[in-house]
Amino acid sequence: MSLIPQIVYLLCAATSFMCAVLLYRQYKRARLSLLFWSALAFLAFAISNVLLFVDLVVLGPAYDLSFWRALPTLIGVVLMLYALIRTGTEI
Repeated sequence: MSLIPQIVYLLCAATSFMCAVLLYRQYKRARLSLLFWSALAFLAFAISNVLLFVDLVVLGPAYDLSFWRALPTLIGVVLMLYALIRTGTEI
């Protein structure tokens, strides 16, 4: 496998994690629930990206972690959906 996809997988994980950190920092200041739930969603996306790296780079084609990669992504999307619905009904 080329080095470029490996770097992209790690950069995506780092970006998702940094988004989660920045959203949580802002949540601590502003106390808006949308920021909290978004931070949790981006943390789930970061976990999904780490699992993608482990699946495709570390373990290789011998193992298939596609279900375990999809699970944190699904959780993240559900958290975002919940946050958007919850904040939309608070107004």
